[in-house]
Amino acid sequence: MENILIIGAGGQIGTELTYYLRNKYNAKNIIASDIRATLHSDLMEGGPFIRMDAMDSRQVYQVIQKEKIKQVYFLAAILSAVCEKNPEMAWDINMGCLNSVLRIANELKFKMFVPSSIGAFGNTTPKDKTPQLTIQRPNSIYGVTKVAGELLCDYYHEKYGVDVRGVRFPGIISNVVPPGGGTTDYAVDIFHKAIKYKKYTCYLKEDTYLDMMYMPDALKASVNLMEADYHTLHHHNSYNITAMSFTPKILADEIKKHIPEFTIDYEIDPLRQRIADSWPNSMDDTAARNDWNWSPDFSLEHMTNDMIQILTERFNRKGKDV
Repeated sequence: MENILIIGAGGQIGTELTYYLRNKYNAKNIIASDIRATLHSDLMEGGPFIRMDAMDSRQVYQVIQKEKIKQVYFLAAILSAVCEKNPEMAWDINMGCLNSVLRIANELKFKMFVPSSIGAFGNTTPKDKTPQLTIQRPNSIYGVTKVAGELLCDYYHEKYGVDVRGVRFPGIISNVVPPGGGTTDYAVDIFHKAIKYKKYTCYLKEDTYLDMMYMPDALKASVNLMEADYHTLHHHNSYNITAMSFTPKILADEIKKHIPEFTIDYEIDPLRQRIADSWPNSMDDTAARNDWNWSPDFSLEHMTNDMIQILTERFNRKGKDV
């Protein structure tokens, strides 16, 4: 079993990916790392954990070399809405860290997973069934870092042969980790508010379509791509993947099937609305389906039922939070 390092293991995807990999493989081979010293106890106690600053390239190199790492899931990043508040920090973390780890990958020869996002697209991108290869002109610093990251990964693959793989994630819906400053976070927060208060105030317009995905599908896609035969991959990096596309109103209506008294109103956040309006309504994931047999397990109906069931049980057990 190869040793796997997760950089940014304390984030929304990183936390659940760590659990997923430890359950799938031998937990002792899955090394979680994050700059934060205090995280979920299960994350720190369920397998090896290293407190590491992804911006310290020397430390990252030493950890990868010492632990004989053969795969790195690179998840250190700042999300879209937070990026806009500090563009300089966004560039330093989203791009500087990535560039350092790619250089190390070229020297120490390990496989990398680097996620991109629907944020890599912009206003001039085709909105519906957005192609795998199309114009990308994002209008947010988050999007700029994602496009630059995609190109940088392509460069290291084509020039140096670094085996770097990745997907363009849609909005991710999780029942474990709370929202962390992304434009699509309403699709997580709405469930918490529906269960606790039976009402929700949304920061996006009711008719804003966005691609979404339930976390179990996001984890499956990440690992399946890393396990895929190298020679079947025509793109390697930045595969479109999707599972469902809906608006806040459509999601609210689905929640009402389970919580009839639930209500939603709207107070639009201009920043997040501007970002959301520049993103696709839906992506074409044909390339991922053809190259590595990608297929989601969760529909909107299945995801909503699962989210409400799990969060309701947690709320009833804790009595105050979900």
